[in-house]
Amino acid sequence: MMSLETSRRVWQARQDPRRQTASIGVYSHVRDRWGIFHAQPIVLNERQAGAAIEGVVRQERVEVSQLAVDTHGYTDFAMALSRLLGFDLCPRLRELRQRHLFVPRGMTIPVEIAAVCEASVDTTLIEAHWDQLVHLAASVQTGHASAVTALARFGSAARGDPIYDAGVQLGKLLRTAFLADYFVNAGFRRELRRVLNRGEAVNALKRAIYTGRVGPAQARRADEMQAVADALSLLANIVMAWNTAQMQAVLDRWANRRQIVPPELTGRIAPTRLEGINLRGVFRFPLERYAGQILPSQTTAKTSAGG
Repeated sequence: MMSLETSRRVWQARQDPRRQTASIGVYSHVRDRWGIFHAQPIVLNERQAGAAIEGVVRQERVEVSQLAVDTHGYTDFAMALSRLLGFDLCPRLRELRQRHLFVPRGMTIPVEIAAVCEASVDTTLIEAHWDQLVHLAASVQTGHASAVTALARFGSAARGDPIYDAGVQLGKLLRTAFLADYFVNAGFRRELRRVLNRGEAVNALKRAIYTGRVGPAQARRADEMQAVADALSLLANIVMAWNTAQMQAVLDRWANRRQIVPPELTGRIAPTRLEGINLRGVFRFPLERYAGQILPSQTTAKTSAGG
């Protein structure tokens, strides 16, 4: 997620904790092989799980089976909703208490993991409200409700609502299955970190491309802000495509010289580097045209020497 500076008079604007400026966020979805396939404006300092899920549901070109998110893009209810929508939410959990394991009530817990595991999941509650959870997922899938609205409705303030409680119970089970794979599979952990780091690299690229502020009149309109997010994503994709083409040309030349680059090194080369790109253009000043006005003494001297 990146932020775009705007006026404090815009109702969507919130204080950016890093830059201390009134800003609007832009949440971008990046493929595991680079390239932005969806972007949308969001309100800063709020949970990003709804925006993360919404971007996967609304795009149609990329088939997503796993969605990597940071801590701000995760809730237990979002874990359940994403699974009902057909993909897995894979969060990078920051706090240790979020890495606790949960299993159904009555299940025997091995002694080795008893300190970090709790048999408290109410599967009866999940079964009782399964149809409502599926109905909610269908509403999000068909566009009758957005994932942002659904997760705002079933946020932490909805505790006590049976549908929310059932979704949280299901989310805890899914989180336990995810953590079991995360702790055991080192390759999965590396892949999750790699994908999230790619997202941060793309956001840094977009930050380098974008300059200035979003005007209040533009920021107040949802379609204008969506156009800004899409245009910025297009420019970032162009830069990454150009970098990729240049890097491939270099690799091809090296291959012709029998200088083979190991595949494990090739996978670590990022197309988000900016050292070879001029993002601000080139200013050309036709000094010859105005030399007589800028340096009249030298012009006179050259004329006298010629005469």
